[in-house]
Amino acid sequence: MSKQDSELMEKIISLCKRRGFIYPSSEIYGGFAAVYDYGPYGVELEKAVKDFWWKRVVQENQNVVGLDAAIFMHPKTWEASGHVSGFADPLMECKSCHVRIRVDHALEEIGIFADEKMDLAEINKLVEENKGKIVCPNCKKIEFTEVKKFNQLVKSNLGNFTEDINENPVYLRGETCQGIYVNYKNVLDSARVRVPFGIAQIGKAFRNEITARQFIFRTREFEQMELQYFVPPNAEMDLYEELRKNRWQYYLDLGLSESKLKWHKHENLVFYAKEAYDIEYEFPFGFKELEGVHARGDYDLTQHGKFSGVDFTYTDQKNDESYIPHVIEASVGVGRTVLAVLTEAYTEEEVNGETRIVMKFTKNMAPVKVAVFPLLKNKPELVEKAKSVFESLKSKYMCEFDDNGNVGKRYRRQDEIGTPYCITVDFDTLEDDAVTVRDRDTMEQVRVKLDELQNWLSEKFSE
Repeated sequence: MSKQDSELMEKIISLCKRRGFIYPSSEIYGGFAAVYDYGPYGVELEKAVKDFWWKRVVQENQNVVGLDAAIFMHPKTWEASGHVSGFADPLMECKSCHVRIRVDHALEEIGIFADEKMDLAEINKLVEENKGKIVCPNCKKIEFTEVKKFNQLVKSNLGNFTEDINENPVYLRGETCQGIYVNYKNVLDSARVRVPFGIAQIGKAFRNEITARQFIFRTREFEQMELQYFVPPNAEMDLYEELRKNRWQYYLDLGLSESKLKWHKHENLVFYAKEAYDIEYEFPFGFKELEGVHARGDYDLTQHGKFSGVDFTYTDQKNDESYIPHVIEASVGVGRTVLAVLTEAYTEEEVNGETRIVMKFTKNMAPVKVAVFPLLKNKPELVEKAKSVFESLKSKYMCEFDDNGNVGKRYRRQDEIGTPYCITVDFDTLEDDAVTVRDRDTMEQVRVKLDELQNWLSEKFSE
């Protein structure tokens, strides 16, 4: 990461804390690594991201339905999925200060790619070949233990009263898609769906990440937005290509620059996969995975059928066929999407010799859509009128009432949280029943009659 990119990342993190987007979790106790809290503006941005995804994936698709599966699932779920035996990352420990690092990430930082399917012997060989290049991030020494595999599943004692967490362990889910697979038959039997159809879910997942880094890009508690689409075997790849096309367009519509997006094809597939691509976004620390779009074959339903004894065979009466549906999926993290949106929006401009920081969110992503100001807070007639304007708009838009400081300072505060329009009630308003509306991006100001304000804003937000 270049110095300029590092500075941009620091600026984004600083703004998130200063303006109430994202805080370190449990900060008063020194924080908790790789866990974050979303503040007043962050939770609105997060909600906008999830609402946009849900609208595109579920609401606008007749053959996709929603689900909210429980975080805790029967432990056999994770045996069937392979997580208990195989959901592990390579770990080694500094012999000097005992800091643990994730080996594939350490190799990546020196330009060496470690495939996720490599066994321990292969990874240890790579480490040995590059001995001296991998440096401890804490003490800067170069002596490490041999690589071991560390399982990322987070264990819990839910329902376990033995005080031994390793006896009959229950897990916090490591991914949300398993809740979809185990409910596939329930949805098929109870909802008016037929293959091909999709099940979508937004929910929390937990991974015991070895190293915490890159802000909200990689966290131990996170939310996923996932679509699992159940398809006939002979239509899998055609529908997969259609899904890839749709998912690419989704990010353009979200407001991300096409020049900052690219496809990354997985060269070494897991044994059951037909195809796998990632959509990568150019974060300040480089191009990294934003979303995975995968053709998974019939592995998931076959495994759960084997472990549960439930028959997942689908009978297509129209074509007189019976088969286990194949799955194509699109999976993205809420936090990674929020970080991409923050990165895209962060802008510094020079205005009258001063630097203006402005978050140029698309209008539907902006945490606050409209801010309403009285010109002066010590003039009751202006405050009363401004509050009436606020009351008239708040049911349709997320609004903020601000009367603290001069109007210029209020504009700067709203710029930094990305509010598209600021409305000022001044003394002329009392005479002509019009307000001054200021555009965030152009900083142009226009007078709008109060009886036309609702329609004016509606037109602007539909552009």
